[in-house]
Amino acid sequence: MQIEVNHPSELSSVIPAVLEGLQGRRKIALYGEMGAGKTTFVKAFCEYLGVQGNTASPTFSLVNQYRYALPDDQEAFFHHLDLYRLRNASEAFDIGLEDMLYDPWYCVIEWPQIVESMLPPDAAKINIEILGETSRRILIL
Repeated sequence: MQIEVNHPSELSSVIPAVLEGLQGRRKIALYGEMGAGKTTFVKAFCEYLGVQGNTASPTFSLVNQYRYALPDDQEAFFHHLDLYRLRNASEAFDIGLEDMLYDPWYCVIEWPQIVESMLPPDAAKINIEILGETSRRILIL
């Protein structure tokens, strides 16, 4: 599935289509070159789910965890990882990646290349391609 957006402000309106393309999958490897808008995409995703407060890039913290309420008011979690600075998969294991990959919550990983062998077989892959200064193509695999 592919979705094109002309401006980052359109992301919130395409998240329902992204969820449809995910087909219930909650573990997401998020690809795209530097500046493609991976963190902006995650922010729009979190806003759609109802995450309260600021969502920021976990570049230095490696993992950010957000809370939101499910339709039945139960608490749910959203894990956002940025593995750009990791040197090997062992470091990802040390930050608890394996637990996040097998819990029931969303787990979105920016720069997932170093941990591809650890991803569940049904993990979704999303690639954000730069088309122009503000336009992007979101490919869901």
